[in-house]
Amino acid sequence: MELTPDSRILFEFGFIRLNATIVNTWIVMALLVGVSWLVTRRLRPDTPPGRLRNALEVLVLMIQEQVHAVAQRSVHPVMYFAGTLFLFIATANLLALVPGFRSPTGSLSTTLALTLAVLLAVPIFSIGHGGLGHYLRSFTQPTVLLLPMNILGEFSKAISLSIRLYGNVMSGAVIAAIILSIAPFFFPVVMELLGLLVGLIQAYIFAILATVYISSAMADPKTVAQLENVP
Repeated sequence: MELTPDSRILFEFGFIRLNATIVNTWIVMALLVGVSWLVTRRLRPDTPPGRLRNALEVLVLMIQEQVHAVAQRSVHPVMYFAGTLFLFIATANLLALVPGFRSPTGSLSTTLALTLAVLLAVPIFSIGHGGLGHYLRSFTQPTVLLLPMNILGEFSKAISLSIRLYGNVMSGAVIAAIILSIAPFFFPVVMELLGLLVGLIQAYIFAILATVYISSAMADPKTVAQLENVP
């Protein structure tokens, strides 16, 4: 039983090796770009929206409301970033229901790459919002004595985000394989529905945590320190 799609090599030519993680990531990206292009290619005020466009608009509004609730401000760049993370992870996990498709989020390399994207976005959004001094001051709150701990906390975010997503996706696949091997005629539908629910929840959690980290970095460090000290 394959625990990760990294071990499945789909194409090899010389030193070039494409495993299932890379190929399936491209499939997810192509699907998202293709659907977006189909929906927006005839986007005009005088054209009535179709069902697919209405569904996507509802999804975008839901993402916008969630980001606004966390950030407490209208920050469209954060919405674009967090929404992209949610759509990618959710689509990758949903496609895992397709026979033969292994979700790229079941690979530690994919979850680590997504986490690094979040960690890079935190200083970028913070510096873009309040300047370099605003970002550096956040490491000295509530006191400069906590500077080493605050720096260590940034690295702990990478570990927690990547391991959480990877562990949940991989463990779900392993449990489903074990149960299906024991009782293949009773549990397939239930496990598929459970995998669908878990995949959406993990995409939501990852996107929300990314929004929380970015919003905290964009907030006033003194305000954040005061809120953290409230009992």
